[in-house]
Amino acid sequence: MTHDLLTDLRPLLAAEACAEAHATGTEPGDLEQAVWLRLLEHLASDGPPSDPHGWLRRAVRAEVRRTRRTTRFEQPYDTYDTDPADDRDRGPEQLALAAARRRALREAVRRLPGRCPRLLEAFLSPEDPTYQEIAGELGISQGSLGPERSRCLGCLRRLLAPEVAARQLRG
Repeated sequence: MTHDLLTDLRPLLAAEACAEAHATGTEPGDLEQAVWLRLLEHLASDGPPSDPHGWLRRAVRAEVRRTRRTTRFEQPYDTYDTDPADDRDRGPEQLALAAARRRALREAVRRLPGRCPRLLEAFLSPEDPTYQEIAGELGISQGSLGPERSRCLGCLRRLLAPEVAARQLRG
């Protein structure tokens, strides 16, 4: 029965994710993966939903809202550029600080659990591999890379939070 449910919902989820994902700036595959995980959690705890199609549409909208919320609160650290190609016009102090930041980032990545170190090292590679190349190297599906990367970056954020001073006061 579960297999039939998943087979039945696959085209609807693909269409819903494709329609909603681009408005949030995310990939449809990442949105699909998140909803599949949500469905599997629901199946494990409550069994199949009484209205699977309605549940799926609501789950896609909920994931879109979560993604928008996350995107709204995450800000890039643009003053802490870690690209060595940008080092040409910097003085010795800036070069030393940039190298120390890169070293600290690499050390933190190595302390992550599971396959996160290998995954993030692949994304940090100067060769700039494609998703397909990274997925082949790690032996995981290409559609899993986005959600896996997101989980690994969350772990990295939590790991670095005590080590990084707040850039500005909040509130």
